[in-house]
Amino acid sequence: MIDRMVFTAMAGARNVIDQLAVTTNNLANAATPGFREQLAAFRAVPVLGDGLATRISSVDSTPGFSSVSGRMEQTGNPFDLALEGDGWFSVKRQDGSAAYTRAGRLSVDSRGVLRTATGAALQGESGDLLMPSGTVPEVGGDGVVYARREGEVEGTRVGRLRIARADPGALDRGPDGLYQAVNALPLADASTVRVRQGVTESSNVSVSDAMVQMITQSRLFDLSMQLVRNADQNARSANQLITMGR
Repeated sequence: MIDRMVFTAMAGARNVIDQLAVTTNNLANAATPGFREQLAAFRAVPVLGDGLATRISSVDSTPGFSSVSGRMEQTGNPFDLALEGDGWFSVKRQDGSAAYTRAGRLSVDSRGVLRTATGAALQGESGDLLMPSGTVPEVGGDGVVYARREGEVEGTRVGRLRIARADPGALDRGPDGLYQAVNALPLADASTVRVRQGVTESSNVSVSDAMVQMITQSRLFDLSMQLVRNADQNARSANQLITMGR
């Protein structure tokens, strides 16, 4: 009985620690543009083996992320882009794989390729978007990108952003903070999503909610460890009673 109590308490403590790691990561990215809050939940699973089929256990899981849009913040920087609605910027990782992001804080590398803060290449309808030397991007609401030099009235068209639309649950977050399609297939284009230039989308993490979650999870961990200490004390008391009865 005591062994079962310890097992249950330690399993709960382990699950809470995993959830606390998710909450801590969310809080650490509260100021990261375009970051989506990762969700954490407990999930009931059946216990296999001899015994009643009604036995269940619980495990922690990260079923996805919050799709709520972050706050739009004006920066005036032509290299900052944001999307209105549920679209995603299409990017290409350095290993060549396709990925998606809401973070539109861009820069230009030595070859003139527009890249995100993670180093992924922003994708247009025909591949990488190349900016001629000495130009800045000018992006319309329809996603068409122009390269304009200082003093020029009109820029040169360099391409159009490829903006994808994803259904809930269609994307999975990678370790680099970018998202990829769960089924590894390209997402459909989102023709109605509007692009805003000189604007960044803030993280959708609520700092106050994350702090409350951390406090709750810390208390759950303390409760689990208290159960372990109680089980140890019960075992010591049982051993003393057995010794006295001999």
